[in-house]
Amino acid sequence: MSAAAGNPLCGTYAGRMDGSGESDLMLSEQLCFALYSASRAVVGCYRPLLEEIGLTYSQYLVMLVLWEHDTVDFGRLCGDLYLDSGSLSPVVKRLEANGLLTRHRRAADERTVEVRCTTQGRALRDEAVRVQRQVEEATGLSRDELVRMRDDLNALGARMRGDAAVAR
Repeated sequence: MSAAAGNPLCGTYAGRMDGSGESDLMLSEQLCFALYSASRAVVGCYRPLLEEIGLTYSQYLVMLVLWEHDTVDFGRLCGDLYLDSGSLSPVVKRLEANGLLTRHRRAADERTVEVRCTTQGRALRDEAVRVQRQVEEATGLSRDELVRMRDDLNALGARMRGDAAVAR
């Protein structure tokens, strides 16, 4: 049985969130659309700011992981970003071509590819901090509100993935 089975937030939901029992499939009442719309708006806010520092949003996500860990194996990078290797490989290759990271096979286990931030990639971090602050300001939310929303969304994602260890 999937984590989504019987979950009113997935698939067809034949009841109103107010408990009235009325069938309500209005777009404006859908959690999925609210999340989708908000996500598009946030990424749209990032896009021009990231272009100024030479990154796409997908590249920015990869760099966030590298700024946090400096070196990670490719499998962990995929896991941290919830992306498959086919989706992530072109992003990593492009960042490597731009000199922001390197890839190499681990000597002890050649099946494992390690991804490492370069000096040039680390130098970009300070510019990314400025971008992050501008996006935070654009939300109009306080730091506490942003933290609470992020934590709630992370918990929702964990529940929807069936990751009980992370979900609160």
